[in-house]
Amino acid sequence: MTRTSPHGFISRPTLLILIAALAAGLGLWAAQPLLYSKGNPLPAVSITTLLPTPRAIPAFALIGAGGEPLTRNDLKGRWTLVFVGFTHCPDVCPTTLADLGSAARLWAKDLPEAQRPRILFVSVDPERDSPDRTQEYARFFSPDAIGVSGELHALEAFARSLGMVFMKVPAAAGEDPANYSIDHSAHITLLDPQGRFAGLIRAPHAPAAIAKDMIAIVQHAP
Repeated sequence: MTRTSPHGFISRPTLLILIAALAAGLGLWAAQPLLYSKGNPLPAVSITTLLPTPRAIPAFALIGAGGEPLTRNDLKGRWTLVFVGFTHCPDVCPTTLADLGSAARLWAKDLPEAQRPRILFVSVDPERDSPDRTQEYARFFSPDAIGVSGELHALEAFARSLGMVFMKVPAAAGEDPANYSIDHSAHITLLDPQGRFAGLIRAPHAPAAIAKDMIAIVQHAP
């Protein structure tokens, strides 16, 4: 398995794994045309793929700043945009979090504070990223973002429940073993106000389009 390229693109072997995981886990791609042709009352969106019926995810317990647990109940009440990555990521993670931060500043103009989506960054590199470090990193891009990490088995289960994958990539021969990388999914997953898996936003991530879609989604909700 190869690393992400220096230009921020997921390597081809990794991309194939991600596509397979999404197709198998969601059953969404083949079913999408049929489901939408039935006239499901979904909001008009441009870059977001919404599930016609949100799916419950298993209970989880991740770790936030100060050692505070983050559970499924903590994510109820507002829409949540979830992105997995790691703080040593050279390109995909900072770019995506910057895009989410820009989108948040845009949707803040149209949505009251209580309705604004939250940004959740989940580090899948627990060896190097403490919860405090992850929170600090996430909030560099958006002051209200939540950064969490956790035990490896908990991170794997959480990512899998959202159709996401990640894998540690050892450092090249002759390099410091601590300079490993992480291949990971590049899409953003959407959780609805009940904490259910409701959709995803595939890369590339355009801040204005994300903000427009999220405003439409929030305002469409009953």
